[in-house]
Amino acid sequence: MKHRKRIITGLTVFLSAVVGGPSLAATPDKAREEAELAISLEPDTNNGKQLYRICAVCHTPEGWGTPNGYYPQIAGQLQSVIIKQLADIRARNRDNPTMYPFSMPSSLGGAQEMADVAAYVSQLPMTPHNAVGPGRDLDYGAELYKKECAECHGDNGEGDSKEHIPLIQGQHYDYLVRQFRWIQMGKRRNADAKMVKQIRRFTSRDIHVVMDYVSRLRPPQEKIAKAGWRNPDFPSFDRHSMPSLMRHRPEPSMPPERPTGQQ
Repeated sequence: MKHRKRIITGLTVFLSAVVGGPSLAATPDKAREEAELAISLEPDTNNGKQLYRICAVCHTPEGWGTPNGYYPQIAGQLQSVIIKQLADIRARNRDNPTMYPFSMPSSLGGAQEMADVAAYVSQLPMTPHNAVGPGRDLDYGAELYKKECAECHGDNGEGDSKEHIPLIQGQHYDYLVRQFRWIQMGKRRNADAKMVKQIRRFTSRDIHVVMDYVSRLRPPQEKIAKAGWRNPDFPSFDRHSMPSLMRHRPEPSMPPERPTGQQ
């Protein structure tokens, strides 16, 4: 019953956003302006905790997402990155139908609210057990990462707050693979243009081995939750009502290697 109520609430928010809610200009400039404003504000993490209640339904109270990659881990993500992604989704500069209704003004008021929830999420400890890949060709994955990715994402996947480059260490493997593919094919429209051009030549094997390597990059110990930790801000959250597709991760498979340049 509780899960049914959450679905109904989500649908209500969605209909309000699409049919009767305020609309936002679908331009990168709009997203950039709102993100810059939110980043400049002093966040209120207590308000962010209240706002996060609607996010916890999908991303979990801990912000760890789901091991199957259906939802990403957002705990510990850089605050500026969270803000930028919210602004891009709000301005329809990033296609994310699931997130869009919950990023609208009817759910998330404006720049201050974006700053508040981003600050709350960024300080959450990360899962000690993110889902990793099958563990094949990790030496090749490390070589690719150091050559193609480390310059922007950092040697350990720590990202860059000033440049809004995501922290990717400790992220679920299946989510990493899916997002990389979407960036490569142009589906994730707010991706860095330099990255899009750079990864066009990546084969399916390249993608899987480098994301396998990335999924094994460990966050600093101080950013990782202790064993058995549960977010004390959500003591009554019913995790048993989460759909099974969100709780279980399918066994990943390594596709056959393709010739260089083939998509």
